[in-house]
Amino acid sequence: MPINRVAWRNVHFYDGSTGATLGGFRASGRTSTPSSNPVVPGDYDIYSKETIQVSDEAWFSRLISHAVSGRDDAFRDGVCARDGKCVISGEVNDGAVWGVWAGFQAAHVFPLEHESLWIQFNYGRWITNMDGVVGSSKINSIQNGLLMSESLHTRFDQYLFSINPDDGHKVITFMPNHWGIDGRILDPICRNPNNPDRVSYEVLRWHFRQCVLANMRGAGEPVFETDFPAGTDMMATLRDEPYGKERFEMELASRLTFMAEEGEDRAH
Repeated sequence: MPINRVAWRNVHFYDGSTGATLGGFRASGRTSTPSSNPVVPGDYDIYSKETIQVSDEAWFSRLISHAVSGRDDAFRDGVCARDGKCVISGEVNDGAVWGVWAGFQAAHVFPLEHESLWIQFNYGRWITNMDGVVGSSKINSIQNGLLMSESLHTRFDQYLFSINPDDGHKVITFMPNHWGIDGRILDPICRNPNNPDRVSYEVLRWHFRQCVLANMRGAGEPVFETDFPAGTDMMATLRDEPYGKERFEMELASRLTFMAEEGEDRAH
């Protein structure tokens, strides 16, 4: 069953007139607001002379976007070559000299399974290293990728942590910081301004905003089950989950794309 993000909140916001939950977050003990004082864990009623309206901006659920098709090869290889380490934890891949990348994965910042939305909102404009490429959405640009350890990649896709490009590229965790990454700075190797393949600040900003929506708005969005051992009825799990229909459609589209690309590879 999906996990509720409210479980680890220690700061809660309610509408003072109705008691309705507006949102909340987890305070880690460091300064979390523009104030010089840290936020104290507790319940907060928000009062305003104006009407308070919680954003209805869309939140995009996503799959765990591990590469599954040949179309991702150039993306994966390019991100590995640019970063060479987990840019979140700083762990260096000592096996890179032999071409071994076990335990490291190239993560899409904007999810590949939402390519139709990427195209619809013209997010390809955020990519600057493929200006001469025709017939591509640019979603597989190296600028839409970061190299991470496998475990952090899964948590990144679940919107459990993000990078705030407007706060010195600080890593922000949205649940208890058992991974030791909260407050770290995104490794400069992936954002060198002189490198045309540097990660796009705009896609980082998009992911950070999605994390805020998923973790802080209202009751929060679910953390989905991702471990489906052999013999597990994945479809039954999806039927019982919030956004189950959407996740099923994304899974189906992803597998159909993989099958189509496998067929094209064989034809060639």
